[in-house]
Amino acid sequence: MKHARDILASKHGGAPAALPLRIENVSVIRSGQALLDGVDLTVPAGRRLVVLGPNGAGKSLLLRVCHGLIAPDRGRIIWACGTPRPDTQAMVLQRPVLLRRSVAANLDYPLALRRLPKDARREIVAATLSRFGLAAMAERPARLLSGGEQQRLALARAWTLRPQILFLDEPSSALDPSATRVIEEMIASFSDDGITVVMTTHHLGQARRLADDIAFMNRGRLIEHGPAPDFFAGPQSAEARAFLAGELVW
Repeated sequence: MKHARDILASKHGGAPAALPLRIENVSVIRSGQALLDGVDLTVPAGRRLVVLGPNGAGKSLLLRVCHGLIAPDRGRIIWACGTPRPDTQAMVLQRPVLLRRSVAANLDYPLALRRLPKDARREIVAATLSRFGLAAMAERPARLLSGGEQQRLALARAWTLRPQILFLDEPSSALDPSATRVIEEMIASFSDDGITVVMTTHHLGQARRLADDIAFMNRGRLIEHGPAPDFFAGPQSAEARAFLAGELVW
């Protein structure tokens, strides 16, 4: 695998640091309503940030803005490397988008787009299949996998490119507890590879298990941001206290 790692490093491992990511006064307005309302947030390298909050809080929208899928109406997304959408970041959607190809071909495709040599791609795909327990299904059509298997494949595909930061939108919202556990183990392991993770969830247990930091949102606004232990031990806002208590947040 050394040869493949060297090639990956030459392609993007030596790229300028994308982090910290600064989100400055970002708003998204639709039909006169602020779906994101003046969000200010800094994402440092090496942490797992969980964006927490009730449905409709703006969590997924914030990730899409950061990833570059949606342009803010006000404010700025500022990457440390100075580019508007660095290729050292990746995103996995709540419902992963998979190609009408095999599992192995889905892993190979983004590597081919980066123009990695075929031999190196073969090494990386084999190592990825093995690491994430996908080897037995390498030749199966990706779209015939179970929901949990598809999400594992989507996460593994993002991992092949070793992004500096990975955005995950509700990565296990539709999965059973067993599949959720596997996904959470994958996410936790990304930190060992130096990948910063920013993920959304409204699931408190998952946030407690995975978060280094919490960004709590409600009605398009960032209400609180800080270390996860501090947030769960003593939230500062009435909205966060109500959310942790299982009450409706308006």
